Amino acid sequence: MEETGGIYYNMLARRAVDDEDAFTELYKHFFPRVYNFIYARMKNPDAADDVVSVTFMKVYENLSKYDPHKAAFSTWLFRIASNAMLDHFRRTQSRGETEWDETFDAPAADYEEPENKMLAAEGKAEILKAMDKLNERERRIVELKYFSGIGNKDIAELLGTTANSVGVVLHGALKKLRKYLGEE
Repeated sequence: MEETGGIYYNMLARRAVDDEDAFTELYKHFFPRVYNFIYARMKNPDAADDVVSVTFMKVYENLSKYDPHKAAFSTWLFRIASNAMLDHFRRTQSRGETEWDETFDAPAADYEEPENKMLAAEGKAEILKAMDKLNERERRIVELKYFSGIGNKDIAELLGTTANSVGVVLHGALKKLRKYLGEE
């Protein structure tokens, strides 16, 4: 199913260059995943809103450059989101701003997906604090998988590794998270 969905969104992205309804469908589908991915890293709803806006603006402006033969649309989109986040962090670091927001507002409407039910049940703030204990690679893979909802193959493509490697890192990271959260 993921493969079929990926092909559909790749084709939809090509149509969206000239079709605003196609772009709107892409936006509605990917917005919650992109927001959750960015919010999980930034922990600040205002900053996350800004970066998500920049991300979709860049997607819209560069959609004609998207090549489905080079990467899945979701991979291309999350690469743009990652770069927008890095740009934001560079700007705020140069100004000496801190992005951690101690209050935790829900980033987006929860879906009926198992990952989101788990996150809601365990307490999002606790999970984010536990994720801070993971190394950078583990944290990024967990964020892409569970906050963005993209598959191991697309994560591997985005990070320049193999899907098997993503699976191994993900397994180890989830084991560590369960330990940090006192589930083992």
